[in-house]
Amino acid sequence: MKASTDTIKSAYKGSEKKLHSEAMAPQWMIYGTEKVMQYQLDKNLVLDPCILKEFPKPQPGHKYMLYAHVPFCNTLCTYCTFHRFLFKEYKAREYFVNLRKEMQMVHDLGYNFTSMYVGGGTTTILMDELIKTIELARKLFPSMGEVSCETDPQVMANPDIIHLKGLVDRMSVGVQSFDDNILKMIERDKFGTGEEVYENILKAKEIFPICNVDMIFGFRGQTDEIVRSDMEKVVALSPRQITTYPLMVTSQTKRSVKDSLASPPEVMAQQYRIILDTVAPHYNQLSSWAFGKANNEGFDEYVIDNDEYLGIGSGAFSFLGDSLYVNTFSLRRYNERIGSGRDGVERKRTFSKHEILQYRLLLGLFAGRLSRKYFREVHNVRLDTALMKEVLALKLAGAIKENPEDKDQFIITDRGKLLGLVMMKDFYTAMDNVRAELRKPLKEEDM
Repeated sequence: MKASTDTIKSAYKGSEKKLHSEAMAPQWMIYGTEKVMQYQLDKNLVLDPCILKEFPKPQPGHKYMLYAHVPFCNTLCTYCTFHRFLFKEYKAREYFVNLRKEMQMVHDLGYNFTSMYVGGGTTTILMDELIKTIELARKLFPSMGEVSCETDPQVMANPDIIHLKGLVDRMSVGVQSFDDNILKMIERDKFGTGEEVYENILKAKEIFPICNVDMIFGFRGQTDEIVRSDMEKVVALSPRQITTYPLMVTSQTKRSVKDSLASPPEVMAQQYRIILDTVAPHYNQLSSWAFGKANNEGFDEYVIDNDEYLGIGSGAFSFLGDSLYVNTFSLRRYNERIGSGRDGVERKRTFSKHEILQYRLLLGLFAGRLSRKYFREVHNVRLDTALMKEVLALKLAGAIKENPEDKDQFIITDRGKLLGLVMMKDFYTAMDNVRAELRKPLKEEDM
C-alpha cells in the first residue's frame, strides 16, 4: 500500500507549475503513476503460505459481505485475467456442492452478511446450481440484502434467465463493445453481433432491479469514434448502471494481449474524457469508471463499500480484520479440503495500520468519496495527520480540493478521477498478477 504515497509523489515531482488546471492529467502523470505503482504493488503484494483450519471468527459490530467464485467458462477469453477453467459439467457440479458446504461452514462460525456477490468465470454456467447456491445463501443469512451476479450477453437471451428473478437483485453483463470488429478481435463475437447483444440486453434487463453493462476501452483499433459510439449506444440502452473498465494487462496476459490487443497507453486520458463527456451527463458517477442512475446502490467494486468481506470458492480472496486470505487455486485441493471439513485458504498477508489507511485512501479517491469523517469514525484517525504526505500530494497534483460546503468531504476533480482510475487499474493488475503466480504451479490434475 506504500504505493499510494510514492506514486503520487512521482506523478508531480518537478512539475508543480503545470498543476493549476483541473483538466485531465497529462501523460507524464499517467506514466509516472503506472510505473511507480506497479513496481510497489508487485513488490509488496507477496503472500505467505498459510494453511487454516477455519477462518477467524466474526467480530461483534463488524459488517461483512459474502463473495462466491464460480471459475468455469465455455471458452476462455485471451484478455481475461480472472481465475477460470474450461467448463466440464461433472467438475462444475462437484464444485458447486463444495461451494455450498463452505458457505455452511462460515455460517456455522457465526458469520452473517449484508450482501452477496457471485463472480467468475461465468456464474450462470449451470443455472440450476447457481439457483441452489443463492437460495441456500438467502436461507442461511435471512437478513442479507442485495445479491449481485455476473453473466455474458448470450445468457441474457436464454429463457431460463427468468428463474433468477427474485433471487438476483443486480445482474452485471460483460459486453465490452458493440463494435463488431472489436468483438471479433477479442473473440466475443461468439456471443453474437453488437446489434444482437444490444437486443438481448434490452429484452432481459427488466428482469432484474439493477442491470449493469460492462464496457472496456483501450483495445487496439478501438478509435475515439468507436469509444464514443459505444458510450452513446449504452446510454441509449439505458441500463441502471454502466461500468467502463480500462483494459488491464497483467503478467498472465502480457504475451497474448499487450502486443496484439492493447492500444498505446497515451490514448487512455483522451478516451476517458470521451466517456465522461458522453455518460456523465445522464448518470451519477459512482466511481472513476462506474456510473449509475442512483447514488445509494452497490456496484461491481464491492471493496469500496465493504471494509471486510469473506470469499468462498477456489481462488476467492477475503479481507478480514487486517489480513488478506486467498483460497487455493487448485480445484482438486479445494474439493478435497472443503469435502473433509477444512478451510480452503492457502495464502495470507497481514497489513500494517498505515498500509490499510493508504488502501482506503486509494478507494476513497477512486470512488470520488474521500471523507475525513469516514477515517475518524471507522479507523479512529485524523486523515490529514495520519496520511499527511499523501493528502498533500493529492492536493499538489490537483486531484482533490477542499469543499467549501462540507469540510469533511473533499472534492475530487476530473484529474483526480483519472488518477483514481489509473491507480485502481494498477491495483487490480497487481492482484491479477498474484492470481497468475498462484495459478502457475497448477498441474493438469488440479484443473
